[in-house]
Amino acid sequence: MTQAIQAQQRGILLSEAALHQVKSLRDKQGTDFCLRVGVRQGGCSGMSYMMDFEDTSKITPDDEVFDYDGFKIVSDRKSLLYLYGLMLDYSDAMIGGGFQFTNPNANQTCGCGKSFGV
Repeated sequence: MTQAIQAQQRGILLSEAALHQVKSLRDKQGTDFCLRVGVRQGGCSGMSYMMDFEDTSKITPDDEVFDYDGFKIVSDRKSLLYLYGLMLDYSDAMIGGGFQFTNPNANQTCGCGKSFGV
């Protein structure tokens, strides 16, 4: 896992590699999107991670917003109950590369790394 970006109090942690990757993907979109991270029922272990770009105008007062040098990560409070302390990392390895979720709240994870149980 790469070094986490130091922060005051952040419920979702982002590695330098993950921040670089999401900023790069956002820049290709040509719009100042934020990254929404959440959970939904389903997946091999009971809950699966959701992650997608979203227009910043869709941020609501019920959302928690974490700022990383001007890049915003947004999560609804219900999802944050399951995600608080999540480390989002990125690897460009040929095998096993992509975004990786390390969730301290998960008591089981799927082999694919995209779902978890609490």
